[in-house]
Amino acid sequence: MARISQAEFEQLAHEHVPFVGMLGIQVESLEAGRASIRIPFREDFIRPGGTVSGPVQMALADIVMYAVVLSLIGRVELAVTTNLTCNFLRRPKPVDLIGRGQILKLGKRLAVGEVLLYSEGDPEPVAHVTCTYSIPPTAQEPVAIAPPPSPTEAH
Repeated sequence: MARISQAEFEQLAHEHVPFVGMLGIQVESLEAGRASIRIPFREDFIRPGGTVSGPVQMALADIVMYAVVLSLIGRVELAVTTNLTCNFLRRPKPVDLIGRGQILKLGKRLAVGEVLLYSEGDPEPVAHVTCTYSIPPTAQEPVAIAPPPSPTEAH
């Protein structure tokens, strides 16, 4: 069972990440370690050549991975992307874009997952994305910080 509901995630995304709200994302499914999210097609997503732009594709992949991570750790708003690698496989058609993601590894501080992007109605992926998220320490887990060197050690 997911630790955040579809409705909670959509509200969080729309209210606290304004760019996501502008994209009009729709969560199609959210379960523990998996998510499927749709971005409805808009003409302003098109780049020269008649394809959906790379930044729109990467934004979808990132928000899918955010949902995947929060589905496992709950509403931790400060979980953030530390790495996102996108392999564009084919030109997306000018239709809705769908991202389906899953967790590959969840640790105490990092989560690694992958997202496949699809043009609506096409079974072949248009992009493959791997993503790493940083999970902030909880209040129960103090962060060990090394003390600064003493003036005599600094030389």
